[in-house]
Amino acid sequence: MPAVRSLPLRRSPWPVAAITVASMLAVVVLLSACGRSGAENGGHGAGGGMPPAAVAVLAATPVDVPVVYEYVGQTVGSREVEVRARVPGILQKRNFAEGAAVRQGQSLYTLDPASFIAALNRADADVAAAEARAGQASRSLARLKPLWEAKAISQREYDDALSADQIARADVKGAQARRAEAALNVGYSKVEAPISGVAGRSQVSEGTLVEGPQTLLTTLVQTNPIKLRFGVADTDQMRWRTEIGAGTLKMPPGGAFDIEVKLSDGSTYPRRGKLLFADTRVSGNTGTVEAEAEVPNPDGALKPGQFVRVRLLGATRPQAFKLPSRAVLEGPQGKFVYVNAGGKAMPKPVTVGDQQGDGWIIQQGLAAGDQVIVDGMARIFFPGAPVQVAAAGASAPAAGGAAPAAAPASAPAKVAANGASGATSK
Repeated sequence: MPAVRSLPLRRSPWPVAAITVASMLAVVVLLSACGRSGAENGGHGAGGGMPPAAVAVLAATPVDVPVVYEYVGQTVGSREVEVRARVPGILQKRNFAEGAAVRQGQSLYTLDPASFIAALNRADADVAAAEARAGQASRSLARLKPLWEAKAISQREYDDALSADQIARADVKGAQARRAEAALNVGYSKVEAPISGVAGRSQVSEGTLVEGPQTLLTTLVQTNPIKLRFGVADTDQMRWRTEIGAGTLKMPPGGAFDIEVKLSDGSTYPRRGKLLFADTRVSGNTGTVEAEAEVPNPDGALKPGQFVRVRLLGATRPQAFKLPSRAVLEGPQGKFVYVNAGGKAMPKPVTVGDQQGDGWIIQQGLAAGDQVIVDGMARIFFPGAPVQVAAAGASAPAAGGAAPAAAPASAPAKVAANGASGATSK
């Protein structure tokens, strides 16, 4: 029997074609739906591109910006005096409370005055004796003078009488000087405060032999006003000279800075003072120039030895720009800001100076009227991205710490200058 050959089965192309056509129809329907959705959303969908980022802007306006320089300082008494006795003696009594305020001329210690009183009485007796001898010599000279004029006595006798009278008068002056010294020693037995101030700890107690000026009794510190000593870095002074020459920094007249004091707890001392002087020499150990200021301290709130932060007020940067810190960004080439240029966010490199509180002083890179973007940078994904100034009511804090509503692009808010407080030197 001949072999039977099976014929190959042939698939119909219609199922595959049907599936392909169905897929194409689904894509068309999906694209049509997306197109309608984009149209309903204002044309910003898949066919309309990325929507503009809502931002807030400030118009860069040059103003005189106060500058504050801050340094670490230490308080010292305006006058500090070591109290010592002028005469030796046994300490009999202490007449003050340690740590209490004393007045100028107030008795602080009493030395045993018995020996000084005895010396004064002896000096009084010496003065009386010298005056008696002087009187006798004067009378003798008066008797001999007519005889000398009548040639009844020799010249030598008259000269002897004249010399005796002169010596007696000199003895009287010497005795009077010794009596005055003895009287001073009696007064020096009471050790008095040379200035008004706060008394320190007593270094001696009752019954101690005080050896005169060699023995330190206590110290007095005048705390009203109180002085502040601090060091100004030499690099700061050189930078100041450069900026003053360039016209970007203006110092107060005569360098008369006002002084503000920040305490260790962060609070501000309520009274301001004045800068007294700055040394002409630079310390070889610290590289700083020593400066000294004075601040009123009537209630004794500041104590000698405190560490404080001394803030120099009065310098300004004329016609400078100041921006909030959040508006200044860091890039590979340095710091820059975004400005609104025709509805696009364009980067602009800037050179910053001092940082003051929550703002930067811009030294270079900005021009008056630049619309600097201060809010909404997170929605700017590339330079030149479209932006739209936020409608009124969006919060856009200004450089000076205020928070006005962001204005439309036609009338952007102006950059405000910050106050003196909160500024720090860089």
